[in-house]
Amino acid sequence: MIDLILNAEVYTPEPLGQMNLAVCAGRVIWMGTDPPPVSRELVTSEVDLEGARLIPGLIDGHVHVTGGGGEAGPESRVPPLGLSRFTRNGITSVVGLLGTDDLTRTTASLVTQVRGLVAEGLSAWCYTGGYHLPPATVTGSARGDIVLVDRVIGVGELALSDHRSSQPTLDELLKIAAEAHVAGLMTGKAGTVHLHMGDGERGLELVRRAIAGSEIPARVFHPTHVNRRKALFDEALRLAGEAGSTIDLTAFPVAEDEDAWSAEDALAKYLAAGLPAERVTVSSDGGGCLPVFDAGGRVTSMDVGEPGALIECLGKLLQAGHAMEAVLPAFTSNVADLLRLAGKGRVTVGGDADLVALEADGTARHVMARGRWHLLSGELTRHGVFEQSEIGEQGEARS
Repeated sequence: MIDLILNAEVYTPEPLGQMNLAVCAGRVIWMGTDPPPVSRELVTSEVDLEGARLIPGLIDGHVHVTGGGGEAGPESRVPPLGLSRFTRNGITSVVGLLGTDDLTRTTASLVTQVRGLVAEGLSAWCYTGGYHLPPATVTGSARGDIVLVDRVIGVGELALSDHRSSQPTLDELLKIAAEAHVAGLMTGKAGTVHLHMGDGERGLELVRRAIAGSEIPARVFHPTHVNRRKALFDEALRLAGEAGSTIDLTAFPVAEDEDAWSAEDALAKYLAAGLPAERVTVSSDGGGCLPVFDAGGRVTSMDVGEPGALIECLGKLLQAGHAMEAVLPAFTSNVADLLRLAGKGRVTVGGDADLVALEADGTARHVMARGRWHLLSGELTRHGVFEQSEIGEQGEARS
């Protein structure tokens, strides 16, 4: 059976103009300016976008799907994230990870949570390990997890330049990067090491030394949160431009007087610098704890990352006048290419039907994931299993 999407202003991320699309079995099977050449008896739904922008589903490459936190005691553990926290915000693919707490939260539970999201209609993968070395694994090694566990595509988020890290040495970083790289070669998976960058003064020093002093490709090292300090961001620009790594910006809130760049400002600065456009990604840190520490390392306040920050960041860039085709790859095709997610990140015939129609203000109007509508006219049509826990007086489930 076939779903039709009509009169869409398509960005692949490249602009194609107004197009019609046909979707079947989770994929885009036809796209063109003519009426879709399909029998009406086969059409199950027809959505007329009336010229609204249609983009690939956003790929959030850094999400604490099992919940993050724990730095202020067990009561500060963030709960897991449900399906609609992603889909209502145009996110159709996620990569889950562990952070500070890679002891009571395990890679096994992370893989299980990711599989649950897949069963509910999302596309989802995860990293093995967490902040610390040796990494928390399922099989006993990072290489084993990537090779033998279907959903595991790399290592992360390994912490550097942070008082919560295990203070890895250069040799330790090289060994874990080599494991990830070789496992990627064996499987066709990403084989990357997703690096949490703290606000320590050492910054990206270990990463620079690892790339310069080994044969491991620069693409293996994927540092995130690089916009958390302005000096760290400047260092990251050099890493992307000279060493060849892809850097990841985090869409967290930034105060006006803070020594940091918002993700939208950082992406604008990156593109204005003329650096390779394919070497930058943006993620939300959804479900992650955003703590503030005092000089003694104690938490003085905390916030929680929101998956919705991703589409909000994209909207701010568009409102500021940036061209869709210039900024959209950092949320879609760049992530898919780095993480080797086949069929993702682009609107193309034969590609996965992960599609988002935008309102004029940049929010999501309709969201399709793997060929199934999850959001229509701003209303959720699919929920996670435990998102329908409240029953109204007429017996209707509410999220």
